[in-house]
Amino acid sequence: MATSSAALAARRTPADRVARAVDRWLLPIYVVGVTAYLILPVAVMILFSFNDPAGKSNFVWQGFTLNAWLDPFGVAGLESSVQISIVIALLSTLVATVLGTLIALAIERHDFRGRATTNLFIFLPMATPEIVLGASLLTLFVAIAAPPFFPLSAITILIAHIMFNISFVVVTVRARLAGFPVHLEEAAMDLGANELTTFRKVTFPLILPGVLAAALLAFSLSIDDFVITNFTAGGTVTFPMFIYAKARIGIPPQVNVIGTIIFLTAVALVAVSTVVSRRRAMRDETIARRYAAAERS
Repeated sequence: MATSSAALAARRTPADRVARAVDRWLLPIYVVGVTAYLILPVAVMILFSFNDPAGKSNFVWQGFTLNAWLDPFGVAGLESSVQISIVIALLSTLVATVLGTLIALAIERHDFRGRATTNLFIFLPMATPEIVLGASLLTLFVAIAAPPFFPLSAITILIAHIMFNISFVVVTVRARLAGFPVHLEEAAMDLGANELTTFRKVTFPLILPGVLAAALLAFSLSIDDFVITNFTAGGTVTFPMFIYAKARIGIPPQVNVIGTIIFLTAVALVAVSTVVSRRRAMRDETIARRYAAAERS
């Protein structure tokens, strides 16, 4: 057996060895390269949050310091812009997640008149360029010329963010609903549960990972949106608009600090959500095994 393996290895040509090496290492190298390419800008942002710039520009490494971390809101206007962005992102995420989840359930579960048209309109904000969407919303708000749509303010930003976030929530939740085990709902209703109880005890816990993923996506899209926000903000300054205004004279390291905090918070939320989902899946699997063992005995 060892002799035949050695003979087979001896008969392999250099081209065969290269092909085997490529087949073995190409995908891991590709994954590592893509991951590094995606993480590099974030790593630079985190690194320059510890920079000690000589002037207003924070583009050249001057030295290590914790001054920006000790005073993250030491730049005039930064604190208010961050607060406005977070409040708008939280409110738009909450409203868009609730409405988007209900719309996804309606489209995925029910066949009604206008279903195809509704599905088309849901995808339009995703397919429309942001500059076109922002200009259209500005025209709409100015044409209405009445509160809360005009004058432009944080409320008009909130309305715009809810509008484009709903589409992403619907798509994400529908992906979770694909292949949903409907027999679990039927079993719950056969055991006496009504529609509301079935949704609360069976449907919602099963689609909760998709809802959380949709909420995280909506929050990320809202807090970093600039184009649509710039058209609908009026005199309101959000965090992305503050960065754009400072980019012309020099971005302070405090901006990198806030960006790092937001990034790490998002990563922590994703990690917690993943751990909770895995523990819940392991718990459900353990319970199912116990019931199966009890039935066999």
